[in-house]
Amino acid sequence: MKVYDAASIRNLAVVGHGGCGKTQLVSALLFTTGAVNRLGRVDDGTTVTDFDEEEIARKHTLASSLAFTEWQDLKINLIDTPGFANFLTDARAAMRVAEAAAVVIDAVAGVEVQTEKLWSEADSLNLPRLVVLNRMDRERASLERSLESLHRDLGRTIVPIQMPIGEEKAFSGVVDLVGMRAYTFATDDSGAMTVGDVPANLMDRAMAAREQLIEMVAEADEKLMERFFEEGTLSQEELAAGLRAATHAGRLFPLVCTSGLRAIGLQPLAAAVATCVPSPLDRGMAALDGSGNAAVVKASEGAPYSAFVWKTIADPFAGRITMLRVASGALRSDSPVHNATRDTGERLGHLLVLQGKTQTHVPELKAGDLGAVAKLKETTTNDTLADKGTSVRFPAIKFPEPVLSYAIEPKSRGDEDKIGTAMHRLQEEDPTISYARDPQTKELLLAGQGQLHIEVTVAKLKRRFGVEVNLKPPRIPYRETITAATEAHGRHKKQTGGHGQFGDCKIKVEPLPRGQDFEFKDEIFGGSIPRQFVPAVEKGIQDARTRGFLAGYPMVDFRATVYDGSFHPVDSNELSFKLAGSLAFKDAMTRARPTLLEPVMQVEVYAPSDFAGDLMGDLNGRRGRISGMETRGLTTVIKAQVPMSEMLTYEQHLTSATGARGSYHMEYSHYEEVPHQLQAKIIAAAKAEKGEEVAEEA
Repeated sequence: MKVYDAASIRNLAVVGHGGCGKTQLVSALLFTTGAVNRLGRVDDGTTVTDFDEEEIARKHTLASSLAFTEWQDLKINLIDTPGFANFLTDARAAMRVAEAAAVVIDAVAGVEVQTEKLWSEADSLNLPRLVVLNRMDRERASLERSLESLHRDLGRTIVPIQMPIGEEKAFSGVVDLVGMRAYTFATDDSGAMTVGDVPANLMDRAMAAREQLIEMVAEADEKLMERFFEEGTLSQEELAAGLRAATHAGRLFPLVCTSGLRAIGLQPLAAAVATCVPSPLDRGMAALDGSGNAAVVKASEGAPYSAFVWKTIADPFAGRITMLRVASGALRSDSPVHNATRDTGERLGHLLVLQGKTQTHVPELKAGDLGAVAKLKETTTNDTLADKGTSVRFPAIKFPEPVLSYAIEPKSRGDEDKIGTAMHRLQEEDPTISYARDPQTKELLLAGQGQLHIEVTVAKLKRRFGVEVNLKPPRIPYRETITAATEAHGRHKKQTGGHGQFGDCKIKVEPLPRGQDFEFKDEIFGGSIPRQFVPAVEKGIQDARTRGFLAGYPMVDFRATVYDGSFHPVDSNELSFKLAGSLAFKDAMTRARPTLLEPVMQVEVYAPSDFAGDLMGDLNGRRGRISGMETRGLTTVIKAQVPMSEMLTYEQHLTSATGARGSYHMEYSHYEEVPHQLQAKIIAAAKAEKGEEVAEEA
């Protein structure tokens, strides 16, 4: 495999709404440019970049994957990314290590929900873009309607540099509006291309479209604008150079037309990537200097090496595969490197370039290139590899917090230990999932970005690691507390042959402010209870309070004070006073007016402003309290405090109510008393569950 320098590399993240044909487009581009010898199809499970069993089964991309092709002495690295909301973090990470994005648009649907989110992300990165109007062969596909949607939702700076020859089933090629040549394609899906003159019946439309392109290019540059006013047009060279410069600067976004399924328009797309997408030399990579200030690392081969780890793959056979972007210098196989993030040394094994799941060894990766290395010991996603003499660091990709969690339990008891190991591997690959045991409910909780995300993670557990689990909604970690102060008495007395058991204590209980958990005080005077037995009284109360009184949930936010009692010089021991403390707690609860507490979450909902009213009404219906609302462009952010129990089904509702245009973030805020009308149901459900558990144990 040839090693390319930065000037000969183009890194392109292929992004777009789920189902717009990104993977099929990448497969067709690899085929028509000669990187692979057959046209893979999503429906057949034969594409290069969707190779995971779960992706093949679902016919959707679930994680970013790398491929490359060689075109006109250039290496084009392609990152095929997911388009569903639950997996968009992968697309955002891909845009961090690319010089441009190919934003794929379905020629029938136009701009869709995730298209807007990804476009906004590209805006924040100031990333150059090509717009690829794909599926031009589908029924009702239209350049005009799609352009209308694009200009309305994403801006008028999207400008066609091609015009389709035919539409829907008649789509057979494109007219290049820059060079004024026609490219027609064979009807046998071979991708074979013929170059010729613009058809006479399209000449007038093509000339009009070309004039619009010239005007947009002239608008993007003052010198070209002057030239345009003087001459009334631009020369071929001025148009091509002006289009390239405006695309590099993010002032214009060229649009091309394709059909990935029928391999039409792919060579012209490759040509547009070669001419309009900047090389790593043109952009460099955003970084932080030694003081934490923003900096740019230029893709200089003579500079010390630096690289950014943007993704990790958990391969059950090959182990950890680390995907990285070389920012400066060069990485060489079988050489030591320094992990600047962790201040540890690593040794690179074979450096790899990836064609989907196919790995090819290369002797080195130069500045600007994308590649991978297997079996690094310490290095994970977001780490910087850099020469010890440099202070460069690359800013970490921000991964969203999980918004939905499910309880999981292994189908077979022997798999409990395996779950922890497998989940640790999957978390390395996907930092947007989390896995932990709830200390209160003792359940294993798997949290992710949504129901599909969690289902896919469970499927990976089974396919890759042979671990099968059952999913069930998590228990709400209710708690109990008291609302009145009282005194209580606990006496444990048992006489059998030989030594008996005797413990006697009197306690006071009183409520504490919310969040104070539990406090124990010793006010014994005069030796009514010997000092060595007082901790046993506390332990008895502690054990009893963790089992609760009303519904089996831990009792919190109260103080217990032991102030009196009695003992027997022979029969008293620690166990007796522990049992006495437990009995005193139970006696106190009969008069302390116990009540249930529920966790309340701080929720932020992001949605188009048109939906704000309905969403606020829904949150109110979920016993939520709206604490604020702000507008950010076309998006409204609603802030509210909502009980956790009311948020378990919120993701499905939000997706349905906003057509998947909404998203939300949720984190724990505090505990509040459950309304009295709901407490009886919760207590009854808890007792019924305990009855089932007892029956199972029996």
